[in-house]
Amino acid sequence: MFTVSILKSPNLEPSAKLRKSQAVSQLEKQDDTSSGGDGTSLTISNAEEILQDAHMGDSISINGTCLTITEFDNSTFKVGVSPETLRRTNLGSLAEKSAVNLERAVSASTRMGGHFVQGHVDTIATILSVTPDGNSLVFRLQPRDRSVLRYIVEKGYVTLDGASLTVTKVRDGEDGWWEVMLIAYTQEKVVTAGKKKGEDVNVEVDMVGKYVEKSVAGYFTGMSADGGGVLEKMVQRMIDERLKAIER
Repeated sequence: MFTVSILKSPNLEPSAKLRKSQAVSQLEKQDDTSSGGDGTSLTISNAEEILQDAHMGDSISINGTCLTITEFDNSTFKVGVSPETLRRTNLGSLAEKSAVNLERAVSASTRMGGHFVQGHVDTIATILSVTPDGNSLVFRLQPRDRSVLRYIVEKGYVTLDGASLTVTKVRDGEDGWWEVMLIAYTQEKVVTAGKKKGEDVNVEVDMVGKYVEKSVAGYFTGMSADGGGVLEKMVQRMIDERLKAIER
C-alpha cells in the first residue's frame, strides 16, 4: 500500500512542461491525506514502475495535470501543486484512498498514436450521466467553462483526467455537453471509469484547435504594420474598386 501525503508548500518551483503520450500508464491509489496552506505537496509511494529512469525535475502527470518531481526515491515521489493548479483542476478534491492516473512524459522512442497531451488542464467537467452500451460506458460531460466547447468536435480528441478519448457526440450552447465512450480495456486502466454522475474530471482540449483559432483570428483581425486588419483591408479594397467603377 502506498501513501499520498498533502503538505503545505509555500515556495513551489516552476514546472518544466513536456508533451506527453496519449495513454495512461498506471493507476495508483492513495491514503493518509492531509492538507493546508496556500500551496500543496503530494507524496505518492509504492510507485516503482512509474519511477523507472526518473530524474529530479522530470514532468509527471497526475490526473492529466503536468507536475514536477521535486523529490523521489525508488518507490516514492513528491510533486508541488500551486494554488492556480488547485483552482483549475480536481486535484484539490483528492481524499484518503482516492485513485489517480499516473503517466510519465513521452520519450522520442515512443510510438505516437492518438494525440499530444500537454498536461495543461483547461477546465473541469461534471459527469452528467454514465450509460452502459454493451461492455462499454458512455459518459456525458458538461464543462465548467462553456467556452471550451468550441474546441470539442465529433470524432475529435479530448483528454479526461489524462486519458486521450474520442468524442462521440457534441451539443453546443449554454447547456452544451459532449460524450465519450470507454471500452472495457480502458475501464481497467483509468480512474474515470469508476466515477459517477456529479463527479468532476480534468479536461484538456486538443491544442491544435487553439492554434488554428488564433492563427485564423490573427489573419482576419490582426493589425498590420501600417494599421488595419486584413479583413478590413479586403472590404475597403472592394469598396474602392466599386467606387472607381461607378466614377467611370
